[in-house]
Amino acid sequence: MTGESVDDRTDPEDAPTVEGGPEHVEPESATEERSYSGLFGSYPYAFRKSDSLLFKTYAVVGGLLALLIALLFTFGLIGVIASTTGTAGGVFSFSRAFFIFVGLLVVFPLLAPVLSVARRHRRIGSNARYDAAIASAGYLFLLTLYLALLISTPPEQQQPVSGAYAPLVELFYALPAIVGLVPPVVGAAAIYAAHRMTR
Repeated sequence: MTGESVDDRTDPEDAPTVEGGPEHVEPESATEERSYSGLFGSYPYAFRKSDSLLFKTYAVVGGLLALLIALLFTFGLIGVIASTTGTAGGVFSFSRAFFIFVGLLVVFPLLAPVLSVARRHRRIGSNARYDAAIASAGYLFLLTLYLALLISTPPEQQQPVSGAYAPLVELFYALPAIVGLVPPVVGAAAIYAAHRMTR
């Protein structure tokens, strides 16, 4: 042989990577980061992205309760409108507006933790600590809804209670019904505080 054999094959590691070529591996794409739109898309997105088991449970529980309560308030509003149709304005118009306000006061804080986590994951990335804190505040809001129901229960529908919690339940029963608005407001404020403190 008169010369050295030359291997002109290129080392795969030294070969240039062509954008969009078969060897090109895309990172997590912008499509994935923006893979939800609107309320209903945010739930599966937040559930999939979060590493917090507590948040995942809240996304399911809170979502189902929000849907149930929204349906109940919708049917209730239809009933209020039907019963006040043809009557004078004033008090009846106020009662409709107040009914809608209470519905928003209940439903929106139930949705807020999931919407907040989805938005944070999409924009800047989130962590399990933030997600768990928001979920804890969401569960606290659920507790405040229960307290609101106790306070606003009409006297004729109040059930006799016994046991260690009986004095506390009777205390809530004795409060004026309008006070039932206070616990949900406090619970909603706790969700906002959790967002601000852990962001």
